[in-house]
Amino acid sequence: MADLRTYIADVKTRPGTPIEELPPIAPYVVYTYPCDGAVPCDDPFQPFYLEPPEPTCEPDCPVAGDGPSPDFDRNREELESYPLDALRMMGTLEKGEQFWAILRGPDSIIHRVQVGNYIGQNHGKITDITEDRVALLEIVPDGRGGWEERDAQLALAE
Repeated sequence: MADLRTYIADVKTRPGTPIEELPPIAPYVVYTYPCDGAVPCDDPFQPFYLEPPEPTCEPDCPVAGDGPSPDFDRNREELESYPLDALRMMGTLEKGEQFWAILRGPDSIIHRVQVGNYIGQNHGKITDITEDRVALLEIVPDGRGGWEERDAQLALAE
């Protein structure tokens, strides 16, 4: 313990070294953004929206409302809340001429569907069920304000 006290006394008797001066602080330069008639003054606190481009179309372009459209008045079925790629076909059931497909949702719940049921988020109506696939017809936006039909299918999971 005496060693420690001697060391502390020795350190206290040493002359201190001078502290270096701090470098000068540069003043903050405020930048004022130009705002005149040539440069628009947008509010930085408003969200920036891109206007969608107007569709350019030939004179024979289909008008919105022509062609197929989904039935928005019908009651939606449970499997319409899942994207089609989240559903898996697990097998089929057959009784006489009636076929049912067994589908598993992303929540691992098993569902039985038949021709005429709707699945997927694109208004997909089941048109055919075979032992290895479920065929459906989806109604998707065509990008011009209308709708178009698209074939899709779910294959049996291996």
